[in-house]
Amino acid sequence: MGKRLAYLHTVAGLTATFKALSDELLPGVDLFHIVDESLLQNTIRANQLTPQTMRRLLRLVISAEEAGADLVMVTCSSVGPAVEASRPFVHIPVLRVDEPMAELAIQSGKTIGVAATLQTTLKPTAELISNVAARQGKAVQVISKLCEGAFQAVISGDTARHDQLVSSGLQELVPQVDVVVLAQASMARVVESLPEETRRVPIFSSPRLAVERLAQLIPTL
Repeated sequence: MGKRLAYLHTVAGLTATFKALSDELLPGVDLFHIVDESLLQNTIRANQLTPQTMRRLLRLVISAEEAGADLVMVTCSSVGPAVEASRPFVHIPVLRVDEPMAELAIQSGKTIGVAATLQTTLKPTAELISNVAARQGKAVQVISKLCEGAFQAVISGDTARHDQLVSSGLQELVPQVDVVVLAQASMARVVESLPEETRRVPIFSSPRLAVERLAQLIPTL
């Protein structure tokens, strides 16, 4: 029997992104998706990750294990701390989508920019980078940039406005840092359309790095 992977999403549109990456990088791995958009919606509404939402995420992780998953990847950075809190309650690895990106950023520079379209994603991503750096004994400075209005634009269907706001936010952030991480997977497509001078520092997005990590991990299970 091959290994079985569960993706846990809070945005339905990410199922296609991770299926395509899995088809490319994890051929033959049996996978399934669990989607609960209310986890992110409730986090945005409360402007924080609440104990209730953390419990609900834990129940979904347990459900994935009971469904036969050998490991779970949670693809939402806003609920990252709940992912870490869930680990003692199951017997399988539970991965944060943004951990490989954070590790690569720390290897790539000392001043790390974090760009996000949601405050609820910005804070846990910045904290993750600081925590990973501390575990590795490295001193880093994290500079956060919220692309105001971009999330509301994409939710209302105005992707052009979202991309414009993310692009201008990145152009402000890049001159101040050695490397940039994008706190949301949905921001990644903007990078290709950035002016050349804005791409003079590495700009990392989580999905491909996360699935590459899975490709390393699955054969060891």
